Amino acid sequence: MQIFLARTQGFCAGVARAIDIVEQALARYGSPLYVYHEIVHNTAVVNDLKGRGIIFVDNIDAVPDGARLIFSAHGVAPAIIHQTRVKQLKTIDATCPLVTKVHDEAVRFSTDGLDVILIGHKGHEEVEGTAGHVTAGRLHIVQNAGDIEKLDIPAHRKVAFITQTTLSLDETRELILRLRARFPRLTGPAKDDICYATQNRQDSVKELAGICDIIIICGSPNSSNSNRLREKGEQLGIQSIIVDNANELDPAILKGKQNVGISSGASVPRHLVEDIVHQIRKAFPEAVIKTFDNPEKNIIFPRPEI
Repeated sequence: MQIFLARTQGFCAGVARAIDIVEQALARYGSPLYVYHEIVHNTAVVNDLKGRGIIFVDNIDAVPDGARLIFSAHGVAPAIIHQTRVKQLKTIDATCPLVTKVHDEAVRFSTDGLDVILIGHKGHEEVEGTAGHVTAGRLHIVQNAGDIEKLDIPAHRKVAFITQTTLSLDETRELILRLRARFPRLTGPAKDDICYATQNRQDSVKELAGICDIIIICGSPNSSNSNRLREKGEQLGIQSIIVDNANELDPAILKGKQNVGISSGASVPRHLVEDIVHQIRKAFPEAVIKTFDNPEKNIIFPRPEI
């Protein structure tokens, strides 16, 4: 058996930055320290931080007046920021810089008086945060072609689109083409807002699909980009499964497999992937590990002053 590790493993720069911000704040201020929503979508990371005094909340009212609060990597809407000011919270922003860029575009298009079409998954924390930066009444969220058909916007009107960063180019390409066909005056960002980490991981799964009999995705159930990786493997005709950690992997599923691929979401710690490899090698001691050069090894996002 050969085990092929995808080119992209471990935290992306945005996730690494967000977790570093929490670590630095915890070291400087101690607990209680609050975080609005999960800092990133990974069970192991969240549970570790909970055990060290971090309190995750989904409602600003759950944070005591005057306390210290960190915004997660997914970003927040202006209404949330207003709530924190009313409660006189001391806030630290761990929003991924790529998400902040989309927020800025939402504000720019709204200021220009355009209807804004947001391509993304309804209910996802990033989408909810971005939506809040669009002028009320001008936001339209679309997930699929059916949503585009239902848009109640005159075809002659100039409209803009923005995208959830954790979608891949494959997921947005067709929708953008449909939007251009329906709205000839459609405008959008100067560059695609797809997160480099999302695209790199999608490309890595494509690479694994060309050489592997099965692909294991390490990622949590609520991780959008991890679930999309599993779906990509399946779309390419390769059996693909997603596990949160090594304990969820039954090595028996690998019996008879010659080439096993392992990929992971952008918020997955590298040690969880190593645990999976160890689990497989316990069952298949002869397995050989194959690795590739990581295109993200030199990408770092600076963190703010804590």
